[in-house]
Amino acid sequence: MGIVGNLHLERGIAHKIEGQYDEAIRELKTALEEEPDNAEAYHQLGLVYGFIGEFDLSMVSLQKAVELNGSNLVARNDLALTYSMLGMYDEAKEGFEEVLRIDPSNEVARKNIIFFS
Repeated sequence: MGIVGNLHLERGIAHKIEGQYDEAIRELKTALEEEPDNAEAYHQLGLVYGFIGEFDLSMVSLQKAVELNGSNLVARNDLALTYSMLGMYDEAKEGFEEVLRIDPSNEVARKNIIFFS
């Protein structure tokens, strides 16, 4: 990751934590302009979109984060949780199952998969 993209990512995360979602979106989109394959920027952008109720955009961003970095189990869990909130239960179950296939002791997936058993 380049210095400029990393700076925008860090600023975006800081704005997200402070609840400054418009600023977070702006910084994260700038990070993605600098580095279009930045999985963590997509992940964070997906979270911000979820916080403001833009679930379709959240899902698209989280899917892209997982596509770019399939080993990021936090992003995979966040995507599965978003599917669950949208009533996409089959997709949510598949998401949690994939996390557990990769990491059988993953607590987030283990706690959430029980709702789909």
